Amino acid sequence: MSKKRAIILDRDGVLIEDKDYSYKIEDLEILPGVIKGLKQLQSNFIFFIVTNQAGIGKGYYTLEDFHKYNNHLISILNDNHIKIEKTFFCPHVKEDNCDCRKPNPKFIKEIANQWDIDLESSWMIGDHPSDIQFGINGGCKTVYMITGHGKKHLRDLKENKIVPTLVHSNFLEAVEEIRKLKI
Repeated sequence: MSKKRAIILDRDGVLIEDKDYSYKIEDLEILPGVIKGLKQLQSNFIFFIVTNQAGIGKGYYTLEDFHKYNNHLISILNDNHIKIEKTFFCPHVKEDNCDCRKPNPKFIKEIANQWDIDLESSWMIGDHPSDIQFGINGGCKTVYMITGHGKKHLRDLKENKIVPTLVHSNFLEAVEEIRKLKI
């Protein structure tokens, strides 16, 4: 049996509006094109969310707040017949120097091992340079979204010589290009 292909998604700024440390359900807003785009990809890929959640480490919201908010997102996606296999998250702040914060590839390795994923045929979609470096570190193709914090950090990509496979400002257009590439 051949290995599966995955789309690994950052959450805030890619799937949902990034409102800086959002954790209240009433603030959750899915970005345009996300539902339609994921539906187009689901016949060829399985989905994961990998998100850094420093707001937990900074005390802005609790672990329970995170799960409640994330479960609400998963519920909306499920209602639209989109399955997220699992959400992986890092609750630490950068200064903790943990092994689970992107761009460290801990979670991408877990995904590959537990779900038998072909990383070379998989994609990481994110709006931070650390998302792209995470994908590169894990051996995936990458899409840098100029949504969320993406536009603000575009210069950081260049300065740090981080080169995404694709750059997009529209989720649906990114999906269309992924589908055309068939790689």
